[in-house]
Amino acid sequence: MSLYYVQKFLYELNRDPKIQQEYQDDRAQALESFTLTSEEQTALTEPDIGLLFHLGVNGQILMHFAAFHKIEWSDFLQRMRDGVAEHGPVREGVYAITGYAGVDAHNSELGQSGNTHLDPQNNNKEGN
Repeated sequence: MSLYYVQKFLYELNRDPKIQQEYQDDRAQALESFTLTSEEQTALTEPDIGLLFHLGVNGQILMHFAAFHKIEWSDFLQRMRDGVAEHGPVREGVYAITGYAGVDAHNSELGQSGNTHLDPQNNNKEGN
């Protein structure tokens, strides 16, 4: 696992127009100078936001990658949730240190069921 190199690539992609163009032209070739596993390469070339989140990619870096791919905010958040549901808890990085295992696991620990969210009408938490 080379989370550092995945995040380094994403950081550079987010900031360097030359790398952005290389990635648009040939995603696999744009990754060649980075030491990545085949799983990481696949996640970056598809792109698979859920798998990248599961691998431990920082959400701030990942949200720029999603925006680069024109993935809407709500879809971005859902893809991260789906990644945890499909692949399991975050493997590495800050989210792994916190023990984050996904919304459902968190709700279960709190004795809640269903999806809790902010109600836009009154800004109170809703759920249970």
